[in-house]
Amino acid sequence: MGHYTYALPSMSGLPPRHPLLIVLSGPSGVGKDSILQRMKERQVPFHYVVTATTRPPRPGERHGVDYYFVSEAEFARMIEQEELLEWSIVYGDYKGIPKRPIIEALRRGQDVIMRIDVQGAAKVRALCSNAVLIFITVESEEALRRRLRKRGTETDEALRLRMAMAREEMKRVVEFDYVVVNREGHLDEAVDTILAIVTAEHHRVHHRGPCEALLEG
Repeated sequence: MGHYTYALPSMSGLPPRHPLLIVLSGPSGVGKDSILQRMKERQVPFHYVVTATTRPPRPGERHGVDYYFVSEAEFARMIEQEELLEWSIVYGDYKGIPKRPIIEALRRGQDVIMRIDVQGAAKVRALCSNAVLIFITVESEEALRRRLRKRGTETDEALRLRMAMAREEMKRVVEFDYVVVNREGHLDEAVDTILAIVTAEHHRVHHRGPCEALLEG
C-alpha cells in the first residue's frame, strides 16, 4: 500500500495508476479511530489526515496526532483563508479537514486516508468524484449503543441524540462505494477488509483518476 503513481511502458496498454483519496465514514462510535490506529500500528504507509476541531481533547488524545485542537478564533481564520477541504459543526463543535497536507501527499504519490462524518464524506465526494468512500458500521444498533456507553463520555440525552443521528446516517450508506462491518473483537478483520478494498482499487482496469479539482486548488 502507499506509493502507487507510476507509468507503465506504453506497449503494455495499461493506464497509469494514481494515488487514492480514501474516506472512512459512518456513525459516531463505530470505531473509525480504532481502525486508523490499528493501521498505524501495522505500519500501513498511508498519509493519515489529522482533523482540526474546537472540541476539548478526550483523555489520551494528543494534539497533532489524534486531532489538531484549535480555538474557535483559529478555526474561523482557517475558514477565511480557505485552508480547509471541508468543515462542519458536529454536536456543537467545529471540525474540519486541513487541505494542504492532503494535496502534498497526493502530489508525491501517496495514498491518503481520512475519517470523517457522513455529511463531510458527501462534501469530499463533491470535490473529488474519484475518492473511495467506505462506510463503517457495526453489527447492530444495540452493539453501537453498547460502544457509546462504554466510552463513558455521553449523557443519556447525548446518547439518544447520537443514536437518532446514527439511524439517519445509516440511510445514506447507498451513497458510498463500500460498507465494512467492524464487529466487536474483530478489529483486524475490518482493517484487512479495508486494505483488500484499497488493493482491489489499485488493480482496476478502469482506474480512478486523480482528484484534479483538489490538486489544481
